[in-house]
Amino acid sequence: MNNTQENLELLYKAILTLENEKECAAFLADLCTPQELNSLAQRLHVADMLTKGNVYNKIVEETGASTATISRVNKTLNYQAAGGYRVVFERLGRDKA
Repeated sequence: MNNTQENLELLYKAILTLENEKECAAFLADLCTPQELNSLAQRLHVADMLTKGNVYNKIVEETGASTATISRVNKTLNYQAAGGYRVVFERLGRDKA
């Protein structure tokens, strides 16, 4: 196994040890720069809006994301999805159904 894969596995395991929102916020604050964290949050918001059928103009207006970011998230949701967004949205009760 290469170092990158080992690093990713450690990250996944670390995330799974977190027990609540406060612990998650502290871990992500330590791990990410504010800009990285904001970018992750923005992508999740974009994915949520796309899943609910919002159009690009409304997403740009509400999130401040570029159309390129929205397009990348849309491509991930529709063509390259590993299913992560959908699992999270279902568990949060935010799926479109």
